[in-house]
This record gives sequence, structure tokens and C-alpha cells, in this order.
Amino acid sequence: MTTTTYETVKQQLVSEPKTWLITGVAGFIGSNLLETLLLLNQKVVGLDNFATGFQHNLDEVQSIVSAEQWANFSFIEGDIRRLEDCQTACADVDYVLHQAALGSVPRSIANPIATNETNISGFLNMLVAARDAQVASFTYAASSSTYGDHPALPKVEENIGNPLSPYAVTKYVNELYADVFSRTYGFNTIGLRYFNIFGKRQTPDGAYAAVIPKWTSAMITGDTVYINGDGDTSRDFNFIENAVQANILAATANDNAKNEVYNVAVGGRTTLNTLYVALKENLSANGVDYAQEAVYRDFREGDVRHSQADISKIKNALGYAPEFDIIQGIQKAMPWYVNFLQNSL
Repeated sequence: MTTTTYETVKQQLVSEPKTWLITGVAGFIGSNLLETLLLLNQKVVGLDNFATGFQHNLDEVQSIVSAEQWANFSFIEGDIRRLEDCQTACADVDYVLHQAALGSVPRSIANPIATNETNISGFLNMLVAARDAQVASFTYAASSSTYGDHPALPKVEENIGNPLSPYAVTKYVNELYADVFSRTYGFNTIGLRYFNIFGKRQTPDGAYAAVIPKWTSAMITGDTVYINGDGDTSRDFNFIENAVQANILAATANDNAKNEVYNVAVGGRTTLNTLYVALKENLSANGVDYAQEAVYRDFREGDVRHSQADISKIKNALGYAPEFDIIQGIQKAMPWYVNFLQNSL
């Protein structure tokens, strides 16, 4: 069996540990990055203001890693909207993984100013702080929402349309700022356009919860599952461990792979109807049977109809090789959801 690029990079990191900054470290993606890096014996600085992250995510990571590994983590409760917090966090750091943001299309439609302040002003603060600290690499969370109304499938990085939400605008502006910082200051970055990431520690609560944890929670608690539209809307659902791989490969990439944006996905397409069946089947395999029928309602404002990524660019440039398709990801995530949600009731 051939050794993947990711396996090689992880071996190198264990041999030569680095210092990493994760913004949004108490969030879904940030805490999964923290867990992986600490298990690789890296030093990690985390920044979070708990706007959408949770202390229990950090507590769970602490319960998984060793005491020695946890001692390599230092946490800063701060806000990327304050430049001084960003400067403090970037000091003496090798690699930045910038995940902090106000996610969710509906949230941005309800409150575009808050989304702009965090996702654009906060992003600019992080760029300035990381540039001034002369970090070795800066990887940031971009978004598939940048493709907007461009109809072609699969989505190719160079072809985007008009944004369909304030959130999409902010994520596109991140890419524009990153490009300007490269050309103006020689500061190199990589943007990762995430496609519908799911997995453990993704919150099922609140109006802006993602579809997989939201539906899973409803099935476990016996509530109604609502499907927006006719259920034929499709997405390129991507398991969290694939996204973690993409971040680590991007952070350690050669300069010739930088100043680019890359799709982070599996390159597949799953309809909401198919997803609903898959979740029911996997819950049943974990001892939870859901007998209700889903209720269909109107399409959600700002949503695109179909989304699927072309991942050839990130494969070729970074050696990305997703390890989990949607069914494998659901199978791995479901025991965590069942345990977390049943313990929360």
C-alpha cells in the first residue's frame, strides 16, 4: 500500500513539531483540527470568543488526548474583530489555520452587519497580524457559497457566479483580500472552499444548524424533520476528517501551491432525500428507530439548488486524497451524535 502525502506530512510533523494557531478553536472545525494536531504532538494556540464555539468542545478534546499533549495547548479568549487579540495570538506561530467566522447563509441574511464585521473586518485583522508576525503559512476557511448562481457542475475554482447572500459576499471578499496581500505585501495564503462539512462536534442546536446534525437531532428526539423544497436539492457533503487533512496539507504546502483557493470536498452529490434515508438507516443501526415521515416545506432563501466540487486541483497541488465518502462519514459520526444527544436530553 502506497504512503499518501498526508501520511508523509504527519510523520514529518511528529519528527519536527510546529506551533499552530487555530482561530475559532472551540468550534466544530476548529476543535477537530485541535484534536488532530495535539495527537500529532504539535504545539497549538487557540483563539475563540465563544460566539459560536463551546467550552464542551475543548473539554472533549482534552478527554481524548494525553495530559502531555493537552499541555501543548494554550487558549486565548479573544475576538478577531480586535486587532490586538489577533496580534497576541499570532506571536511566535509557524502556521495559522483561520477558521473563525460567523457561518450560515440565513444568519447573514438576518444580520448582514454582524456577518460583515466578523468575516471581513476580522479576516483583515488576522491577515495584518499574521503578516506582521511573519508566519510561515496562512490557511483560511473559504466557502463553496462563493460559486453563487454559477450553474455549471461540478464547481471549478476559476468559475464563479454572483453571490446569493451576504455570507457569500464576505467569503468572496476574503479571497480578494488574500490575493491583494500576496501582490502588495508578498504575503502568501491558501483558501479552502469548504463544501458542506459534517461530523462530530457540529452543533444541532439553533436556527442556523447544518442539515445533518439538525436532522439527526430531530430523529433522536422524535421531532419532525423538515426538508426544504422537494428534496432533490443536492450537496457535496464532506466528512470533517477530510477537511482536517486539507488544512494540514495546505499549511505545509510549498510556496508554488500558495496564493490559490482550493475546493475541499469529495466530488460527489447527494440529494436531501437520499441523505434523509441514509441518516435513518444509520440511526437504526445505532439503536434509534425513527418512524415519522419528513415534512416538505418551501425552499430556503439564498440557497443554491445543486452543489458539487471538482477536486482535481487540490489533489494535484496538495496531494489531497479524501478518506471518507458521505456514507462512511455518517457511519463514523453517528455513534458520537447518538451519545452526545442522548446525554443532552
